[in-house]
Order: sequence, then C-alpha cells, then structure tokens
Amino acid sequence: MTRKEKAKEATVPPDQPDTVRHAIVLLLEGEPVGAREISQSVRIPEREVYLHLEHIRKSARHDGRHLVITPAVCRSCGYLFSKRDRTTRPGKCPLCHHQTIEPPLFSLRA
Repeated sequence: MTRKEKAKEATVPPDQPDTVRHAIVLLLEGEPVGAREISQSVRIPEREVYLHLEHIRKSARHDGRHLVITPAVCRSCGYLFSKRDRTTRPGKCPLCHHQTIEPPLFSLRA
C-alpha cells in the first residue's frame, strides 16, 4: 500500500473542559459566592478571579443578566461598603481603620 492509498482514520477531538470563565459563570448562577471560594473551585489565584469577574460583569449584560455584588462588611464596626462598585476586597475600613473585612459575595441574576 502506498502512502496515498492509506485511508486516514477519523480522529475525534477529546472532550474539552469548560473554560475558566465559563466555570466561574456556572458557580455564580447558584448561591452567592466569594472570590476565595471561586478560586478554590476553579483552581486559579484569587487575583485572577477579580479580573474574570470584571469581564463577566460586562459580558453578562448581553445575555440580559447582571452581576450582583453583596457588599463587603467590616467585622469590627459593621460598616457596609454599599457604595463600592469594584469587585475587589477593600483594604481597610474608612471608619475604624481595621483591616478585618468580610469580602464581597457575587452572583448572576436575570
């Protein structure tokens, strides 16, 4: 048999795992979750989670959904970071200046 006569076998590509961003979106569709839980589930650094969340916030609008952020809370004085629009965790409380802050939680809603 010559090279030209050999029939090529059909190759089936292996199942591709979900992209990181798609895996994050699936997590966000359930109960509100924090960035640390997302990073542990998806196995990426927490810093990268915040970058993905910003992109998910922008792209979710096209699907008629929005990223809901449950604001961070100071554990010392109870200050609620309600006006904060960023996805990252605040560094310190503006009232008591403590750094013990409960991180924000995220979810996707229609």
